[in-house]
Amino acid sequence: MVEIEVKLPRLSEGEDAPQEATVSFFYVEEGQTVRKGDDFVEMITDKATFNVPAPESGRVSKILVRENQKVKVGQTLAILET
Repeated sequence: MVEIEVKLPRLSEGEDAPQEATVSFFYVEEGQTVRKGDDFVEMITDKATFNVPAPESGRVSKILVRENQKVKVGQTLAILET
């Protein structure tokens, strides 16, 4: 078993790129199995709404943030077990 961190990716390039986003909702629950590329979590900034896909296939072992919580770029949102 390998643990993979699902992180908030860099949102765009440039000095004015957002450095944080708000968790809108998770498409998954702890214990659920996902496939690489599946929609994992919806995020919101003041300029856009976007989905973060599952980086690998596996089982969601732990969700580390709550809906409506602000998170910074690079912050771990959840842990997948592959």
